[in-house]
Amino acid sequence: MIRQNQMIYLDNAATSFPKPESVCLAVDKAMREACGNPGRSGHRLSLAAGRLVEEARLLCANLFHARSANEIIFTHNATAALNLGVKGAVGPGDHIITSTLEHNSVARPLYYLEQAGAEVTKIPTDIHNGLDPDDVKRALRPNTKLVVCAHISNVTGTVSDIAAIGSFCRQNGLLFMADAAQSAGAAPIDVQSMNIDLLAFPGHKGLLGPQGTGGLYIREGVRLNPLIQGGTGSRSESLLQPEDPPEKFESGTLNTPGLAGLAAGIRFLLEQGINEIQRKENTLTKRLIEGIRDIRGIHIIGPGPDRRRGSVVSIRLDAASPGEAALMLDAAFGIAVRSGLHCASDAHRAAGTLESGGTVRISPGCMNTLEDIEACLAALRICALA
Repeated sequence: MIRQNQMIYLDNAATSFPKPESVCLAVDKAMREACGNPGRSGHRLSLAAGRLVEEARLLCANLFHARSANEIIFTHNATAALNLGVKGAVGPGDHIITSTLEHNSVARPLYYLEQAGAEVTKIPTDIHNGLDPDDVKRALRPNTKLVVCAHISNVTGTVSDIAAIGSFCRQNGLLFMADAAQSAGAAPIDVQSMNIDLLAFPGHKGLLGPQGTGGLYIREGVRLNPLIQGGTGSRSESLLQPEDPPEKFESGTLNTPGLAGLAAGIRFLLEQGINEIQRKENTLTKRLIEGIRDIRGIHIIGPGPDRRRGSVVSIRLDAASPGEAALMLDAAFGIAVRSGLHCASDAHRAAGTLESGGTVRISPGCMNTLEDIEACLAALRICALA
């Protein structure tokens, strides 16, 4: 069934929508009642803002099973967190191992470091199975310091076995950084059992918070150089940046209303249950893939429904370019998807879709329904005939 005059939002890999009502209310309440500068003053608005920030920090630590809330560093998105983790850990002469399914938030910082004297190995990665831990082992060098990869590809939905990769890294004294841009809030993540040293996460995707929020888990004992120095609200008499997290990495005023919304989003997820949310998104994704398989002239780029995968589904149509197909879905059917290269040229090169303009990416989220998926399939059947 095609629904008219109502948006069907299937672009959750970019930003989740709609947000739970509790998230919107939390942001509004913070703007009205806690809009002081957290950690900077002793008046009630500042103290209220500080409590909101620490609540968000505790919830993130709980969600990812960090040992301490101080292992959670807030940034304004996952890109900032990835830059902090990669550039803060690696210097000239160090060797980094990564995959060919990475977002530019990893690929571009690594290229920058390579130009500055670091060494980078990009392991050719299968779009159906993800980064092979055995390939990581074979790529190891005496100067290898960091392994970094996406948990779930933002182009194909491919899942890499980060627990196995983390175990290998821990056994060999390597730092392991996971990009959880597509998995935080959509799949269980335990930084302890998965042996993750650094975990970058956005607030505005699966965690259901506002844009302008995100963070980096830094395992206690891992030393990073901060990318920014400045006001932290503590030790103001010194020109040296504080050495203790989180202040070491949180110069300047934090996005307190955004973090209030992030905390509300995480509370919503914990109340629903991450396993239940993953089950729902898997059901929606499986139905979407099975339905697309029955449409002549549409091709799925990435794992099928029988493999472990995320809720990111990339397709190509014989009858239309990715841009044309996305425009048709929006203009004619009110369905929001994303087309193009999705800020991930390496991943599209691995998938064979770089030169042809990328894909149409359909990404259901926990707020979608099977009715949304059926409406999308009905629209795709028409687009395939265009």
